[in-house]
Amino acid sequence: MTIAGMNHFTVLTDDVAKTVRFYGDVLDLVAGERPNFDFPGAWLYAEGRAILHIVGGRAREALKPGVIDHIAFSARGLAATLARLAAHNVEHICRQQVGSGVWQVFFFDPNGARVELDFAADESAEA
Repeated sequence: MTIAGMNHFTVLTDDVAKTVRFYGDVLDLVAGERPNFDFPGAWLYAEGRAILHIVGGRAREALKPGVIDHIAFSARGLAATLARLAAHNVEHICRQQVGSGVWQVFFFDPNGARVELDFAADESAEA
């Protein structure tokens, strides 16, 4: 067996529509085709690939983080992303990684899932 890469992440929610809107508005992920499962949810796509699965039907008190700390995406357009997060009143932290210079932006989705966006070191945080 050989691991070829990450396939997708799954986020649990008590509000599928709100979660889909958040990832669409903030990260430009697009809802797309999803198998006809017997539970509510959505699959969100980036560049034609289903990279985020949303699973609904959970109670708010069941949305507790487990052993996985966060989900991370490679991204482009740091300055525009920072502006978009601010426009949607999403609290975030932006820092440049020591050594590699990679820009990292951290924030939480409406369900409490911690999200990281990684940008190339040569991008600028200034608009």
